[in-house]
Amino acid sequence: MVRVLYVTGWCRSGTTLLGNLLGECGGAVHVGELRYLWTNGILGRGTNTVCGCGADVASCPLWKGVVARVAGDDPAWHAERAVRLQRAALRTRHTGRRLAEARGVRAAHPAVAALAALYAAIAEETGARLIVDTGKFPAEAAALCGAPGVDARVLHVVRDPRATAESWRRAKEYIPAMGAARSTAYWTGFNLASERIVHAFPGRSLRLRYEDFTADPRGSLARVMAHAGLDGDPPVDADGRADLGVNHTVTGNPDRLRRGPVRVREDDAWTRSQPAPARLIATALALPLLARYRYPLVASPARPPAGTPLPSGKPPQKEGAA
Repeated sequence: MVRVLYVTGWCRSGTTLLGNLLGECGGAVHVGELRYLWTNGILGRGTNTVCGCGADVASCPLWKGVVARVAGDDPAWHAERAVRLQRAALRTRHTGRRLAEARGVRAAHPAVAALAALYAAIAEETGARLIVDTGKFPAEAAALCGAPGVDARVLHVVRDPRATAESWRRAKEYIPAMGAARSTAYWTGFNLASERIVHAFPGRSLRLRYEDFTADPRGSLARVMAHAGLDGDPPVDADGRADLGVNHTVTGNPDRLRRGPVRVREDDAWTRSQPAPARLIATALALPLLARYRYPLVASPARPPAGTPLPSGKPPQKEGAA
């Protein structure tokens, strides 16, 4: 059995850093958003083609080996087929059908076996006991719960929708900007679909809030590691400091390319910078789920920016950021 920890939810929720930290654990490999191996890495049609190691995905030794195992000597043909299967069966709208297959109610779509074969190739090529996929497509998580030869664990990561909307307001290297209405609509849709998986497979699912992860990185990582079947100590100290090595993420947040010392701490700049109209839009669209994830109707006051004088007149000590 190939063990996979699939991270679902919506983007800009700290999942890339979380995945890279898990990739530092013995026996684990973080592959980033694996879904884009074919479009970005092989067909070159995505927003970037760079592996987390710095090489192009198509020339990275690890991914060359994986692709050779599943696609033989015609990777372009296989990539086109894989993309067709993704569009036909692994979009968020397909989550319900994939859940029905995982429960054995209907026969599995061919996309499920293809996905399982790709994970098997990664396990064979890397020797990893756990593959961490931060793809965040609920239909893929649902498919894995019934995929042949896969021991799937689901991690549902959520973050305050106002924070994700503000993050999306600005472009980030190869990732274009997105308005608050569109971002929050996706936030709501992806999280509702993820809820269906948690309800259907509670024993395989764990939910983690970004805010809890940044408040207690070591404790949160320990919970996730236990859920994923990883042993050993979390690769972060009590102050949230860690040291990141080379990874082989297919794509994801550009921060995946960072190496060396990092510190996990909450990015709450959005509480100071977000325009009021955008915040109102995000709050209104996410309203049905705010209370469920313990987010207040009105965002809590932000901590003062670094360097702001305290009542005593002394500036606060500055902290590093992840």
